[in-house]
Amino acid sequence: MNWDQIIPAISLIAVLILVLPAFLTTNSKLKQFLKNLSIWTIIVIIVMVVSYLIF
Repeated sequence: MNWDQIIPAISLIAVLILVLPAFLTTNSKLKQFLKNLSIWTIIVIIVMVVSYLIF
C-alpha cells in the first residue's frame, strides 16, 4: 500500500469515528436504524461507483 491508499482510508475511518456515536443515538429504534443504514449504504455505493468511473 502506498500513501494514495492509506490517507483516504485514515480519513474515512476518522469520519466514521466522528459520525457513528450520533448516528447510533438518533437511531434507537431498529426500523429507523435499518432505514438510515440502507440510505447510507446506497450513498456510499453511489460515491464509490462514481469515483471508480472518474478515476
